[in-house]
Amino acid sequence: MESKLDYIIEKIKHIQNINILELGVQRGLSTKKFLDICERNNGFLTSIDIDDCSDVSKSKNWKFIHSSDDDFEKIDKIISKNFDFIFIDSLHEPNHVKKIFYHYYDLLKVDGLCIIDDISWIPYTKNEYRDNEFSENINRSTFKTMLEIYNMNKENFLLEFFFKDSGYAIITKKKNNILNPSKKIISRENGIKNFIRKIYKRMPKK
Repeated sequence: MESKLDYIIEKIKHIQNINILELGVQRGLSTKKFLDICERNNGFLTSIDIDDCSDVSKSKNWKFIHSSDDDFEKIDKIISKNFDFIFIDSLHEPNHVKKIFYHYYDLLKVDGLCIIDDISWIPYTKNEYRDNEFSENINRSTFKTMLEIYNMNKENFLLEFFFKDSGYAIITKKKNNILNPSKKIISRENGIKNFIRKIYKRMPKK
């Protein structure tokens, strides 16, 4: 069965001399997949994790940075720019995701790809196969955060969502502009007109 990670591999496996930045290593599952591509395509992978994951690989195509990914002062002195692909899979908390997305987006090439893990809350809702209230709420919040960023930056990047398992947000950079601050989306979902409409739909038909 095709894994969620295979979706990413299909998107980047053709890129020659690929330059990848990975935020979050853990057991190194994605790290090893990305290194396979780098070794075939003369590419390079830089990975950052707050835990020491330096034993994941000995590949000459890999650099590991032992650091929190929001220690920008330290990291900016080490990493390059012009990444073809950035994978954000570290602390899955909306404010942290927002902070690191805004920072590392500047290092992404035009037409480059940034993928953020864990934006789907559906598997974590009540009675679903990953039933977990905390993950449901945090993933939904991250999803909404990315919509709020996109809503103020429609000219700067494309945004897609992939909902297999815990899901991905998929960002394709279109311009080198500095991103605008996000802004809460004003929704009429809880407005009085919509409330009346819902009540009316529930009324028995004569």
